[in-house]
Amino acid sequence: MKRFACAGLIVYALISMYPFLWMVSGAFKTRGEVLEHNLLPREPTLDTLIATWGRLHFLDYFLNSLQVTAMTVIGVLVVYSLASYAFAVLDFPGRRFLYWFFVALLFVPGITVLLPVVILEKNLGLLGTHLGLVLPFVNGTAPLTVLLLTNSYGSIPRELREAARSDGAGEARVFWSVYLPLAKPAHITVAVLTAVPTWNEYVLTRVSLSDRSRFTLPLGLESLISSEVPRYNEVMAASLITVLPVIALFLLLQRYFVNGLVGAIKG
Repeated sequence: MKRFACAGLIVYALISMYPFLWMVSGAFKTRGEVLEHNLLPREPTLDTLIATWGRLHFLDYFLNSLQVTAMTVIGVLVVYSLASYAFAVLDFPGRRFLYWFFVALLFVPGITVLLPVVILEKNLGLLGTHLGLVLPFVNGTAPLTVLLLTNSYGSIPRELREAARSDGAGEARVFWSVYLPLAKPAHITVAVLTAVPTWNEYVLTRVSLSDRSRFTLPLGLESLISSEVPRYNEVMAASLITVLPVIALFLLLQRYFVNGLVGAIKG
């Protein structure tokens, strides 16, 4: 039975990987060859990647995506690590209600608040700016982040906090010196779970940004697809360029990511 299950998972993995492999293959094909049905390029070439690098203005869009993603990750870690610490450790009126209120927001589709967010940003003068993207992104990660970090902090023995408090440490010192280091895998997990969707975000970015100098990578990729005569090999090359930083981030932090999820679930 286990062999059949393993075989089924392998087949499913191959089917799931096929579009990705086709994208990678297309990035090394010529414009004519990419329309053929062969998976592997007959004569692999780097010309497509080089041409796409120039047409996509990769460096400008990359720096924009990096700025938005970095600001979002920092904002999420600063705001919700403090909030989660309060939910997990401190005792104050309405704590459980506020915690479950945040968690319940997981069931609210983000698209339902798109129009109110755009109207609010326009009234605040933030529409069309990177800050106008960062603030909704930070807010949107609240439910899952609070859930993961609160469970992770809750799994840390309270005796450590009591020992630190008995030594004269204040609440801020306990949080910084005890809880942050011990919950490092959870913070890295939250950073990855925040960075990946922020890097790939398209809908709010498309609605908010009109100035090409502020475009992120997904909008740069769209400009290639929406041209009058799409060059599909360059589209696939641009997709590969866009997704490589995300893959590299996950591979680099995979060990911490898995440990953080396991610790949060156990907590």
